[in-house]
Amino acid sequence: MMPERIRRLENPFDRLNTLMLVLRDECDWDKKQTLASLRKYTLEETHEVLEAVEKAIETDEWDDLKSELGDVLIQIAFYAVIAKEQGKFDLADVFDTLIEKMIYRHPHVFSDARPDDVVVQWEALKDIEHSDRKSLMDGIPPMPALSYATKQQQRAARVGFDWPDLTGVTDKIKEEIAELEIEVNQSTGSEADVRRIEDEFGDVLFSLVNYARKLGVDPEQALMRSNRKFGTRFRGMETIASAQKISLHDLDIQALEDIYEIAKTEEKASK
Repeated sequence: MMPERIRRLENPFDRLNTLMLVLRDECDWDKKQTLASLRKYTLEETHEVLEAVEKAIETDEWDDLKSELGDVLIQIAFYAVIAKEQGKFDLADVFDTLIEKMIYRHPHVFSDARPDDVVVQWEALKDIEHSDRKSLMDGIPPMPALSYATKQQQRAARVGFDWPDLTGVTDKIKEEIAELEIEVNQSTGSEADVRRIEDEFGDVLFSLVNYARKLGVDPEQALMRSNRKFGTRFRGMETIASAQKISLHDLDIQALEDIYEIAKTEEKASK
């Protein structure tokens, strides 16, 4: 077993790299993992980091973030050890590539370029790196749909395909909601009708993402916060119902709304 073969190494990088090599060689589960099988875990760990970030922002409790960042780091080490087995690169190469990329993308820090607009400069340098792309829509990585929509809109805005202000976006949202209502009212419940409703609903979401982008709001983060908020308030409803010895199942919508408002008030007061 000998965990000291890991702990005795002074450099944290060496400890992580050695740990991953040992696990890959001696753990049956780790041996079986592939690039494909790791994807779902990487996505899960990324979302858990975002949850921990929100917790640190809202409560100043950082331990979860420290732990979750470690979970993401082991994912990176895992991909790197698989790449090393294939003779492609290793963890040190990942670090070196990242460092050189960051130096290249920060000429205002590491050379004599002017720091006029760091974001524009960053995107311009990325364009040079990916000059082989045939479309601005190429190269957007797989990500949750709201984030993907934001990235598409940001790319389109770089050539001026964007509303100049919130008014145009607001009008577009109203237009898309009206089109959705038409499809809903005309629907017979057929598969084709459901698909059209799905298409129009997607257009409404896409327009709302555009609105969020204009406001400087990350729609993925906003929805995650609303999810957490609703979960907290619904648990509050269950607590209230339990204290009153009633079942939520037995209440009508108005009674449920009343309890929700109480839970909402208590949740806000606890902050």
